[in-house]
Amino acid sequence: MRQCNVLCILDGVGWGRRDEMDAVYLAKTPNLDQLQKQFSWRLLQAHGTAVGMPSDADMGNSEVGHNAMGAGRVFAQGAKLVQTAIAEGTIWQSEAWKKATKGQTLHLLGLLSDGNVHSHIEHLLAMIQRAEQDGVRSLRVHILTDGRDVSPRSALEYIQILENQLSKAPQDYKIGSGGGRMHCTMDRYQADWQMVRRGWDCHVHGLGQRFASAAEAIEYFYAQDSKVDDQWIPTFVIDDYQGIKDGDSVLFFNFRGDRAIEISRAFAEGDSFDQTCFQRGQVPKDLFFAGMMEYDGDLKIPEHYLVPPPEISDTVGLRLAEAGLKVFSISETQKFGHVTFFFNGNRSGALEGETQMEIPSFNVPFDQKPAMSAPELAIQVSKAIRSQKYDHIRVNFANGDMVGHTGKLDATIKAVEIVDQAVAEVWKACQDSDSVLLVTADHGNADQMAQWDKKTQSYKTDKHGNIIPSTAHSTNPVPLILCDPQNQYTLIGSEAKIIGGLAQIGGTLLALSGLEVPTHYLPSLIKKDS
Repeated sequence: MRQCNVLCILDGVGWGRRDEMDAVYLAKTPNLDQLQKQFSWRLLQAHGTAVGMPSDADMGNSEVGHNAMGAGRVFAQGAKLVQTAIAEGTIWQSEAWKKATKGQTLHLLGLLSDGNVHSHIEHLLAMIQRAEQDGVRSLRVHILTDGRDVSPRSALEYIQILENQLSKAPQDYKIGSGGGRMHCTMDRYQADWQMVRRGWDCHVHGLGQRFASAAEAIEYFYAQDSKVDDQWIPTFVIDDYQGIKDGDSVLFFNFRGDRAIEISRAFAEGDSFDQTCFQRGQVPKDLFFAGMMEYDGDLKIPEHYLVPPPEISDTVGLRLAEAGLKVFSISETQKFGHVTFFFNGNRSGALEGETQMEIPSFNVPFDQKPAMSAPELAIQVSKAIRSQKYDHIRVNFANGDMVGHTGKLDATIKAVEIVDQAVAEVWKACQDSDSVLLVTADHGNADQMAQWDKKTQSYKTDKHGNIIPSTAHSTNPVPLILCDPQNQYTLIGSEAKIIGGLAQIGGTLLALSGLEVPTHYLPSLIKKDS
């Protein structure tokens, strides 16, 4: 019988305070509970310096989490690379920056917050300041409101900071357009090209409801719908902004790749784009476009960028391929790129011996369908395990993260319960084939569904005393459960204790595959059970 090791990533399912705002704790998870009772389980760091972020105040995310697991060690990630490039001044010496500042008008487009997952407002402010120093006379900022990696209705705070910076600059430095990150521009994995089209029409063609200021726009949409948060703000245009013109430059200042690729393609590709994605209308001529980073190293998207990406070499995927082992990587659309592209060190396409399967995600609000595509995923993973074709299988169940981002506690509890059922199905297949199951997460989210006040050590409340929901990732550790039907292996360390970080998953997978763990990898987390 061909045995395999299965890495089951429960996206956004961290280990929180185990209280009334912890959807993981509140959910009925008899299957995960039983696995924790029967087998060894520990906790891993999934945020901050453990995954290559600048400091331990920074939350983790799916991109850096999967990078760390697949690399077997920690690489400096986007936020840290950009921060260093700005501090050392190398970003301003890049050919992309020099060329961008020579355009007629410089357009800065990206996510406006300090969430530090896709972008950071300090990077934008530094670019505005430097543009003035370098003699840029005309500048427009196109803001994507967050409400996901930061508080749901915090856009006005960031707009005020941005406006203060613009007020110190030349008169023709203004906000041009905007919209919510889940409404326009920042689609990923080609799930909804119309979302990108809404952003394109707004930023490039100046189409949208007009307001005297960005603050006025946000206040208007808040008043129109008491439930809308910053993620879903409709597109808007400010004052007399007429769009991007011939000879202009555009810099997309997000550093994370997954939600930057599609809008980058819209700016950079030729006529074939209109036939396969959406009709762009008149595309400005002699337009220069660059990203903060290279968002896809294999496809070279975009061609021009400000900060070189981390070079992640000698990944787990490459090691498995070199050993001639067969791999099966699967997730639904929302996290497909994470178990493939990011896990494989930011490489597109399947590696030698790797089979990839994408299950389509439903194009509905996640709280309305908390099951997402988990049931179908569980079926396909179980089939792959029982097929005995593969040596390593990895799957990402996205529910805990994607539903957790809605801030809806009840829906997130349901999402976790569905994931628990999916794990049970996968575990049954592992038992039938004597395969080892490794259950973990890439970061927390569902484990903290309300905003936490570190000073008061309590959940934040609004003026009416209501607890304020959290739509962001948490900085809690994540569980790691090693389920071995043959009881050959156990985890190092003590139960429910933090024993390391996500990057050690890499060495662990190699050890389970019978391969030597390289000395430059972080050590494996397993040992032979005596």
